[in-house]
Amino acid sequence: MTRFLLALVLTASLAGCGFHLRNKLMLPADTAAVKVVSTAPYSELAKLLRRGLQSSGAQIAESDDTAKAAQLQVLSERWGDLPIAIDAQGRAQEYSLRYAVIFIFRREDGSELVPQQVIELSRDYVSPPTDATGTTTEREILADELRREMSASIMRRIDSVVRAEMEGRIPAKPATPDSLPVEPAVQPPAAPATPIPGH
Repeated sequence: MTRFLLALVLTASLAGCGFHLRNKLMLPADTAAVKVVSTAPYSELAKLLRRGLQSSGAQIAESDDTAKAAQLQVLSERWGDLPIAIDAQGRAQEYSLRYAVIFIFRREDGSELVPQQVIELSRDYVSPPTDATGTTTEREILADELRREMSASIMRRIDSVVRAEMEGRIPAKPATPDSLPVEPAVQPPAAPATPIPGH
């Protein structure tokens, strides 16, 4: 049964390994290049994002490039295994593998294009207490699948925000203190004059 499940998961992950937007990724017209930055030195997600951005038409800036570039910053990647089923002996048999990423996309001038936000994905897998090797293999396959899905989700989020901005559904840039309307100051009512004794 475990081998069948592994084969099924592997087939599904291979079938969905490529991600392509239906159209070219929409980025602001003045975006010369995009730099992908991650807090993890060898992040597989960062590699997938670079590959996805490039295949969708964006120019990728190298991490050591000093020229100004838009930045897709992966601020955090977190994994967790949550037990969701136990056997008669109280041992966990099924888990939910959870993957959460915090990211932000900044323009070349440092302003936010896509505000900081979290995307969380999860997949369930069976983990018989007597078959640790099979469980490890299945979890690794699911982790690779979740990374690919996360990369696709981040790309879709960027694309939808930029398209909404282009269509005028959201303001191009957040309002700054200088651009906000200034309300006239309200003067407090004058205090009544105090009569002077003898007048």
